[in-house]
Amino acid sequence: MPASKVYFTDFRCRNGVSQLDKLRKLLEKSEFSQIDFDGKFVAIKLHFGELGNLSFLRANYAKVVADFIKERGGRPFITDCNTLYVGSRKNALEHIETAYINGYTPYATGCQVIIADGVRGTDEAYIPIGCEEVKTAKIGRAIADADIIISLNHFKGHEDAGFGGALKNLGMGSGSRAGKMEMHYDGKP
Repeated sequence: MPASKVYFTDFRCRNGVSQLDKLRKLLEKSEFSQIDFDGKFVAIKLHFGELGNLSFLRANYAKVVADFIKERGGRPFITDCNTLYVGSRKNALEHIETAYINGYTPYATGCQVIIADGVRGTDEAYIPIGCEEVKTAKIGRAIADADIIISLNHFKGHEDAGFGGALKNLGMGSGSRAGKMEMHYDGKP
């Protein structure tokens, strides 16, 4: 397998250029600009953050990505699945409220917010994985229904996995409640 290209930009911005401008430039220069978005439903998978938590990407970054997709005929939506733990993202109603409070509204992002695994976290699809140990993954129905999935994530340290990033965002965050139960508790409550 050939090595992946990694595109990088730092936080420094010259006068008149913002981080959002730099993100758009990265999208244009990378293979992202070669994706055929036309007429396709595009799930932008991210973490909305818990209430009071500041460790999440701001909604204006999601808007840059959503606008880029819409300009190419795509139909983006931002999404995440409900959590297992007690917090502000344990069901879709509280999850959407948290997303809105943290700035992820359709008006701020330019696209709809959809909690992928439904009101109680039970709206799931079984996706064949084909691995010896894991035959299927249970993921949120809205993510399974998307034509394209974009992982938009921040750097995250995780006590068990080290760097979380895209692996955690898609590997665990794409999971429905039942899927997360199997990951964390080996199928046992």
